[in-house]
Amino acid sequence: MPEGKPLNREPALQELISSFITPVTEGYDRNHSVLPELNGDTHRVRIDGAVKRSLELSVSDLQNDFEQHDVVCALQCAGNRRNTMRVKIKEVQGINWFDAAVMNCKWTGPRLRDVLDRAGTSLDDNEYEVSHVAFACNAAACEDDTWYGASIPLARALREDADILLALKMNDQPLTKAHGYPVRVVTPGIAGARAVKWLDHITVQTRESENFYQQHDYKVLPPEATDAESASKFWSIVPPVQEMPVNSTIATPVEGSTVQRDKAGCVTVAGYALPRGDDGPVVKVEVSADAGHHWIEAELLRGEGEGKWSWKLWKCQLPISTGTSKAIYSRATDAAGNTQPERSQWNLRGVCYNGYGEVTDVKFK
Repeated sequence: MPEGKPLNREPALQELISSFITPVTEGYDRNHSVLPELNGDTHRVRIDGAVKRSLELSVSDLQNDFEQHDVVCALQCAGNRRNTMRVKIKEVQGINWFDAAVMNCKWTGPRLRDVLDRAGTSLDDNEYEVSHVAFACNAAACEDDTWYGASIPLARALREDADILLALKMNDQPLTKAHGYPVRVVTPGIAGARAVKWLDHITVQTRESENFYQQHDYKVLPPEATDAESASKFWSIVPPVQEMPVNSTIATPVEGSTVQRDKAGCVTVAGYALPRGDDGPVVKVEVSADAGHHWIEAELLRGEGEGKWSWKLWKCQLPISTGTSKAIYSRATDAAGNTQPERSQWNLRGVCYNGYGEVTDVKFK
């Protein structure tokens, strides 16, 4: 690794939900390397592998030779809410993400599908079913590999409605260095680990990416994998995380706070909700003040450009009695009917936690 440490941070949850579109400076940062210094004028993205013609595209090519598309989507770290799994179930491995390792932004660039159409694929039907599109950044060595890579199924990449972009802009502005300048992949509904930043190589291939972060991280291992040794036999047989599960979290009230009820004996509860992968949008969020015995439906707030890939901000006026150490739960349901369980199954890496959103140890007056 070069000098310096990877930048990993998340904003305060209350600040995160203050706007439907997450400002560029407010989104979470997840990196396995230092931020590389790249020149957008000379940067190239190579497309090769099982294609009819290899391409080498500049940023100008990507911007001017292909139709530009916008997509508003939530980009989420697979480890979002890891702290809850760690605290509520048992210890896990990995950075202690709370509930704000997610951002909802507008992304702009050509569709990956259009770029792959220009290259063409040279696969037979049997190969097509198992093939992946692999993404790579070779600009900086990572903590556990000499480069960063990931892949997604080719079938998903070629779907017209998958909205996978080679993003050049974020919230109508050129990408910042921290968010992948000059070009990154944006994979709506898929874990952020696959949304490779500082993209320089795309390969169509009949296997998954062989990068460490595809093969030995970001997998929901079975509960019997309890440490590095017992996990070793599962890495090669457990599939990597692709789609993220339906989820919600509570931003207000804040854990450990004291809250004054209004004249009707209610308090404001607010947060965000996310659909499962391809199954958006979120169509319902419910809130409970009695350990899930009774639920009240929250109001879903509208956001400009919202769609199946974006989060939903929500709020409700929740009747609650006075007292201390009370807990509030939330649960989301998406358009396909997926809803949150009370608790997710524990896994060693603490990924894909989607148990009820919850805030505890609140005093109501």
